[in-house]
Amino acid sequence: MTTQPITTEDQRETAKFDQLAHQWWDPQGPMWPLHRLNALRAPFVTQKIQQHFNAVSLKGLRILDIGCGAGLLAEQMAKQGAKVTGIDVAAKNIGIAHEHAQAQGLVIDYRCGAVEALADIDDFDVVLNMEVIEHVNNLPLFMARTCDLTAAGGLMFLATINRTWFSWLTTIVGAEYILGWLPRGTHSWQRYVTPEEALLSLQQGGLSVQSQTGVGMNPLRQQLFLTGNMRANYMMVASKT
Repeated sequence: MTTQPITTEDQRETAKFDQLAHQWWDPQGPMWPLHRLNALRAPFVTQKIQQHFNAVSLKGLRILDIGCGAGLLAEQMAKQGAKVTGIDVAAKNIGIAHEHAQAQGLVIDYRCGAVEALADIDDFDVVLNMEVIEHVNNLPLFMARTCDLTAAGGLMFLATINRTWFSWLTTIVGAEYILGWLPRGTHSWQRYVTPEEALLSLQQGGLSVQSQTGVGMNPLRQQLFLTGNMRANYMMVASKT
């Protein structure tokens, strides 16, 4: 009898995002909320990295973007001089990411696979764990591996959605079914992760949370902003000693 290897990949999630691959870079298409989010999170990430490393740029820093999709955040980091590796389980996403980066004259090491496929010798100054943990299988394994990939003295950015009634009403009922801002089935409320659960996973992996913030949206202007309210989307910044 052969046993199946343990993986953090959910093949249904992979297939879902593969279908969206060719629309990823369309700011008016079904991924437009991610474009708005990227406009908020990219400068947030940059500022926190510069503060942590006491640096004026990201030049030379090794950054891993987990669940990179078609490269929205990875490209923002590469444009600032970082050595970026992007990994995603959706092969079509990686194909689009390669093509788009080449068209922009950017060198990004894109890999198709789950996070556990990265070699044990790999570690990174910065790990971007953004909007992905609510889409994986075996969350404890996924978090343990991402913590391992964070170098001593490095940072991890974690962004996800809190598991509350408010998040169910806003991110699923509202965003997917009433307003149609996201394709139906994009999220599963049961997979959402509370800040307490995220904090525990980070601590078990040897990381300490340095800051956290909620992410809110003005539905009339379709604008995102940082807030102290973490009832739905939130971000954490954690360091490894």
